[in-house]
Amino acid sequence: MRIVDLLSQDKIALGAVAADKEAAIDLLVGLQDKSGCLTDKEAYKKAILAREAQSSTAIEAGIAVPHAKSDCVKAPSLAACTLKEGVDYGAMDGQPSDLFFMIAAPMDGDLHLEILSHLMVLLMDPAFVGELHAAPDAKTFLEVIDRYETAKYGAPETQAAPAPAAEAPAQNSETGPRILAVTACPTGIAHTYMAAEALEKKGKEIGIPVKAETQGSGGAKNVLTQAEIDACDGIIIAADKEVDLARFDGKHVLRVPVSDGIHKPEKLIRQAPEAPIYHHTGETVHEETNESIGRKLYKQLMNGVSHMLPFVIGGGILIALAFLLDDPSIDYANFGTNTPIAAWFKNIGNVAFNFMLPILAGYIAMAIADRPGLMVGFVGGALAVSGATFTSPAGGAVSAGFLGALIAGFAGGYLMLGMRKVCDKLPRALEGLKPILIYPVVGLLIIGLFMCLINPIVGAINTALYSGLEAMGEGSKIVLGIVLAGMMAVDMGGPFNKAAYVFGTSTLAAMAAGQGSDIMAAVMIGGMVPPIAIALATTFFKNRFTADERKSGVVNYIMGLCFITEGAIPFAAGDPLHVLPACIVGSGVAGALSMAFGCALPAPHGGIFVFPVMTNVGGYLVALVVGSLVGMVLLGILKKKKV
Repeated sequence: MRIVDLLSQDKIALGAVAADKEAAIDLLVGLQDKSGCLTDKEAYKKAILAREAQSSTAIEAGIAVPHAKSDCVKAPSLAACTLKEGVDYGAMDGQPSDLFFMIAAPMDGDLHLEILSHLMVLLMDPAFVGELHAAPDAKTFLEVIDRYETAKYGAPETQAAPAPAAEAPAQNSETGPRILAVTACPTGIAHTYMAAEALEKKGKEIGIPVKAETQGSGGAKNVLTQAEIDACDGIIIAADKEVDLARFDGKHVLRVPVSDGIHKPEKLIRQAPEAPIYHHTGETVHEETNESIGRKLYKQLMNGVSHMLPFVIGGGILIALAFLLDDPSIDYANFGTNTPIAAWFKNIGNVAFNFMLPILAGYIAMAIADRPGLMVGFVGGALAVSGATFTSPAGGAVSAGFLGALIAGFAGGYLMLGMRKVCDKLPRALEGLKPILIYPVVGLLIIGLFMCLINPIVGAINTALYSGLEAMGEGSKIVLGIVLAGMMAVDMGGPFNKAAYVFGTSTLAAMAAGQGSDIMAAVMIGGMVPPIAIALATTFFKNRFTADERKSGVVNYIMGLCFITEGAIPFAAGDPLHVLPACIVGSGVAGALSMAFGCALPAPHGGIFVFPVMTNVGGYLVALVVGSLVGMVLLGILKKKKV
């Protein structure tokens, strides 16, 4: 496969007109769509814009290489155009861009990325770019590409396999490369290879041998050997994503954005031997950027949410199966565990759920402080769930829920960052003890003290809430229904949720056998609405959610119908300011209607599986539908569109 296999005459527009950056993107997306390589033109354009939002794909000399990987790409494809007048595309040299190559890559692409890397390398040659500009028609445009690719990488019949992303420079056999580099960009398509080519080419020009390893979407190429690492003078990490630095322990390491590798190769090559010496202690060294604090916190939070999601989905589905296979008439209070097969499914699902919040806290902390933060965050999350206090170290009725786990994750992560700064002042002789003794032991003790201090405060809140609910009593059933159902959606497992649920279950004990509780019915419907509302929103307001959120949103239909509120936690944790208000209002509406319709429930759990034993199930279904639709509409209004 060669570049011309991905680019055809019908996907080339020469001398085109575009008013601005977006018009140029529309032109190129149209060429891609016309070729039949896309299943969803708008989805692909959104993927292109999302990549541009990270940083402009324009480079110097009037060239731009917009690119994206997407599920809507059926096969790898290139589209190209030249403009009569360039447009402002955000190039670092401030010049307008008038030569464009748009790359469409499928999510599971592999071989084609090697071919695309050829194009990125060729674009570093001014003569090649000049001939493309001068091409009178699409046929000549393709012939220029084919000629230059053959000259650099060989004729098609001589290519047994794709050539490396960047040609290794000629090296002195005795000394090898003096400067090593690792290049990587978020998508691993374009800038990765252009930075590698720029560094190696500039190294040849100034007489300093450079070897660059590319960490692209197709895997690492031109991999640095340990012998080369041991012998080199310095290492350049030109990357916009995390790179494993363990192998560079004790070497001069210079970390910069991948764009610097393209635009400042000589400066980097000369600076690398004078860069600080890197000492690997198990932490990831995060490059200082202009990223806002809010954006950093969001990325750290989403690291925990993404790792937690499989536990929510897997555990929730198995618990739903337990209700499906159980018989509520055996014992309403133990619905879900009455039969052996139901108890088996529910036990496994509960085990997964028990890991959910510690995983959330652990991976938030890990995003902040890397591996030393994982254990501290994980334990902090588990302590939040257990409700450990100074007076009751083994835990008890107090549980901080997922809000407590969030606090534990961020507290544990920044605790470990602070410890690292303190430990930097210790003698070098103690360097090896930090990751295996100091960090885990001291970190564990501090997070234990912190959570034991936080949990009693949560307990006091929990007690006050329960007492307040008891005081409301029979004063106003509808208001009580609004409050209870709304509390179920406030923190989805935290003190508000637990207070409402415990209050609801306590009313069952006062009922005669088989008689339902209207309070318990309002509590359950309040917990059912958030997942269903989110599932509906991911279906009817797709542009408010990412592709991954839309996929997991479908599962929330099942969780909501089974009264598994935890299905909404990843969405609420990722965007609490918009998701929680919508869910609270939707649940409150459903709780009010449930009370108004006189619905009553004799079991503490079960969702739709206990509808046969419910009083006024028809009214309950109406309340559930109305509350879920209200939540869905509010989510559509409050959440911002995803690019």
